[in-house]
Amino acid sequence: MTVRDEETAEQQQHSRGPEDEPGTGVVTAFGRQLKLLRLRAGLDRVEFGRRMGYSAETVASIEQGRRIPQARFIERADEVLEAGGVLTALKEEVGRAQYPAFFRDMARLEANATALNLYAVYAVPGLLQTEGYARAVFQMQRPLLDDEVIEQRLEARMVRQEIYCRRPAPLLSFVIEEAVLRRPIGGLTVMRETLEQILLTAQSRNVEVQVMPIAREDNAALGGPFTLIDTHRGQRVAYAEVQDHSRLYTDAGYVRTLEARYGILRSQALSPSESMASIEKLMGET
Repeated sequence: MTVRDEETAEQQQHSRGPEDEPGTGVVTAFGRQLKLLRLRAGLDRVEFGRRMGYSAETVASIEQGRRIPQARFIERADEVLEAGGVLTALKEEVGRAQYPAFFRDMARLEANATALNLYAVYAVPGLLQTEGYARAVFQMQRPLLDDEVIEQRLEARMVRQEIYCRRPAPLLSFVIEEAVLRRPIGGLTVMRETLEQILLTAQSRNVEVQVMPIAREDNAALGGPFTLIDTHRGQRVAYAEVQDHSRLYTDAGYVRTLEARYGILRSQALSPSESMASIEKLMGET
């Protein structure tokens, strides 16, 4: 296919509308950069796709900003096109486009946080989920997500867990409602694997996991889940979400209120060692 043929096909595709809604200009910018580098290398989409291990249609979708490329695509494209890091430099920003729009600001803060304090009410926190658990969460979402969107969000969720490899290591605290750990999302096998991962993660010196028992009469945070974030700039902010809507709180007075709630929650919950024993017991019941 000639360059003119590609342009004609591209115009026709745009007239039909996008196949998904990445919702971020960086995806379009990446696609344009990819196309320029491919043309500079003298490759049509078919040949480039062959070298990459992708179809020409997939290459077209990425170049036109209709599909969010995964990290392995970006790394391989930079290598094949001898881009010298031009494409991989965009990998982090493009990766954030795989998150739903309401979570992107939080993802940016989380990736650079020096500390996170998280209260989980409905599901195991994303930073503690296994791939099987995360996939089950996305698959049960209504309206149904397209398979491609599920794979994009799954990869993005797993990438978030690179926070455990950061140095200096951030301090991570989780308070999780016992009901969350008893809800077998994905089935008993998936839930058992998830409980095991929580136990393993909690062995890290910078991670503490506490369970809030169902039988507790007192609960300081019945208003719902939230996260306290210590940013790399020394600021503490709060984040809360419900039904695909989210909000970041920077007002010092309100953040202090949530700090107080979290502190009381930790005193009401099982201690970290008691929590590990509780999770081990739950594993024996699954």
